[in-house]
Amino acid sequence: MNDFSSGTQAIILVLFTTLVTVTLLMCVMAGPDRDDLANFYTGYLSLTPLKNGLAIAGDYISAATVLSTTGIIALTGYDGYVLAVSTALSLVLLMFLLAEPLRNAGRFTMGDVLARNMSGRAVRIAACVVTLSATLPFLVVQLSGAGSLLTFILDIPYAAGARTACIVIVGTLMIIYAAIGGMRGTALIQMIKIVLLLGTSIVVAALVLNRFDWSPGDILRAAQHGSGAGPAYLQQGLQLGTSTGGRLDFVSLQITIILGVACLPHITMRLYSAQDVPAVRRSMSWAVGTVTTFCLLVIIMGTGAAALVGSQHITAADPHGRTSVLMLSQVLGGAPGSAGAAILYSAVAGMVFITLLSSVAGMTLAAASSLAHDLFAHAVRRGQAEPRTEMTVAAWTSVAVGIVAIGLATTVQNWDVGVLTTLAICIGASAVAPALTYSLFWRGFTRTGLLAALYGGATCALLLMVFSRAVSGTPSAVFPHADFDLFPMQSTGLVSIPFGYLAGWLGSRLDHRRRAADSREQRRLYEESEARLLAAAE
Repeated sequence: MNDFSSGTQAIILVLFTTLVTVTLLMCVMAGPDRDDLANFYTGYLSLTPLKNGLAIAGDYISAATVLSTTGIIALTGYDGYVLAVSTALSLVLLMFLLAEPLRNAGRFTMGDVLARNMSGRAVRIAACVVTLSATLPFLVVQLSGAGSLLTFILDIPYAAGARTACIVIVGTLMIIYAAIGGMRGTALIQMIKIVLLLGTSIVVAALVLNRFDWSPGDILRAAQHGSGAGPAYLQQGLQLGTSTGGRLDFVSLQITIILGVACLPHITMRLYSAQDVPAVRRSMSWAVGTVTTFCLLVIIMGTGAAALVGSQHITAADPHGRTSVLMLSQVLGGAPGSAGAAILYSAVAGMVFITLLSSVAGMTLAAASSLAHDLFAHAVRRGQAEPRTEMTVAAWTSVAVGIVAIGLATTVQNWDVGVLTTLAICIGASAVAPALTYSLFWRGFTRTGLLAALYGGATCALLLMVFSRAVSGTPSAVFPHADFDLFPMQSTGLVSIPFGYLAGWLGSRLDHRRRAADSREQRRLYEESEARLLAAAE
């Protein structure tokens, strides 16, 4: 429970109400016409590179990045530092390898990219299935975390009813944002979120540095003491252990993050709203700069939380440290009940709230767009759906996705659902990344290879995760008293990523032998579009 007065809670409620009112109004004003698909999916390509870059960064920085990464740094030190750096590197990889070809090849969704030279309903259905597999787990984690965090922020007794109410409120708002605002409306919310996030984080990080006279060495020494780990705080191993298996698991997690986070469908979907290739380059430059800056601020805030709050107090409030940045603001603001404490805590609480809202809105839009565009318009209607009909389906699928996510989040609110974040990223790295890289850069990639990469990579990641140590066999697992951990790691990437690439390669090679004529046709179509795809040349 918090130590702040009812006046502070009133300030937070007013701030939350203001943020909701402003963002809803902006969504309504920016919402697309009922029969304008381009406006709904891409926002008329009207965003400048700066605005689009901020929107990409806003979608990329989820509540998990803000809260969980800060907590991991506060509790595990070096392991958290590497996690923050890997998060930034993933977007750099997207910028230099995939951003421009994706913009040249795509139209509205990931399915458009994959089906470019491979017609047929099977490709669209596979793209939709993998999109939902990667976004729904993230949605459940964000909504489930929203229940616990909002009850902590608002100082509400930690009861299931209160958490359920918070989950439903946040879920309802995300449905409205996605259904009414479309790409442009959610982009405006992401821009508001990233400005508030950077501004508040800069203030908190500056206060941390000022507390230690701007001496990094003093902060690190205090963090070592506050963490209770001593010198081990600055060494690898506090998160996953120092054994050979623990080190392999650590490497697996970082590879998965680098390859998987930036390939998630709600991130790549933002690239299609850039006006042209030069615009996507500038947008990615702004996004990478913003995300890198924020990751540096997260490192300072997490280290400051270890130094000023201490691991014992952090884990007492939340075993995973997700409230560490909120507790840090309590310490930095001054004496409880003071004006400085109320203002700083309210600002950080508002930052967390808008982060939760914007994160789930972008993911809901990506899932709904794939259902409406890939599944309904192309797999069911075979590309013959009227724009107004597809728009209506997109709005209603936003509602359906939101209701499913709210129901799942409410059901598992008492579980440790952080494993779902790892699962979503593993699917991005094991299924989406192989499918996109092969589709964009390999002339011999075939429909069979694409389906093998998507379904094979996603299935491998899912099966290994179910039987991993993150689900059972350890005290921190989802089911700590069960023991079916046949896979001795918490991240599947070291096995599932090579499996996804191998499945795509083998499927294409076998397809070449069995259906030589179709394979030659797909190769011809790729060669005809290769110049425009890779160099934007007609």
